[in-house]
Amino acid sequence: MARSLGWRGIAYASGLTAIAGFVDGVAFIHFGGYFVSFMSGNSTRSSAGLAEGNFLEWALAIGLVLGFVLGVAAATLASQVPSVHRRGAVLSVSSAFLSASAFTTLGSAGGVLTAILMAMSMGAINATYTRRGEVSVGLTYMTGALVKMGQHLAASLIGGPRWAWLPYGALWAMITLGSFVGAFLYLHVGLQILWGAALALVAWTAVAFVRDSPGMGFGHRT
Repeated sequence: MARSLGWRGIAYASGLTAIAGFVDGVAFIHFGGYFVSFMSGNSTRSSAGLAEGNFLEWALAIGLVLGFVLGVAAATLASQVPSVHRRGAVLSVSSAFLSASAFTTLGSAGGVLTAILMAMSMGAINATYTRRGEVSVGLTYMTGALVKMGQHLAASLIGGPRWAWLPYGALWAMITLGSFVGAFLYLHVGLQILWGAALALVAWTAVAFVRDSPGMGFGHRT
């Protein structure tokens, strides 16, 4: 759960969420309303496309969902490394997929392969925080975060912990901010701004290796 991370851990997770929001903002505009981290939206688009007889729309939406799942699977396999650097291994997979998607934009406008690699990266990033084999902090699951935020806000009003809702609000705020920045820069720079997101994720991955080194970590290691 997000509130178990500690404030420095929340700051780190919020940075990852902002990067995911950035990537999703770029993808949403470039690919005409498809998502690379919000699979509920793509599932709805696939159903709507199928109902309208638009099989290309259905296929792209389903392709993004499958790419997302494969990204989660790849990162989960990477997380099995017998090392304190499990989180760094997961983020290395996410960074590799995002960097590969940026490479596909060289000399092209960015097509289906670019989109699927972006979705694989965002799937992988969601395997960053796990506990007993299950995701404990969904970095792009903002509906769930907002539900938990509302629950903890209600609890605070009847004598519960006053600020337990804040970590979930921070994650939502950062993915929203990241999406705005990504969309804004895409409109002014174009798809090449994806390189900036890839470099940011590589940097955040390097931080993961440092912070999870013996004697250097902070926050909850799940």
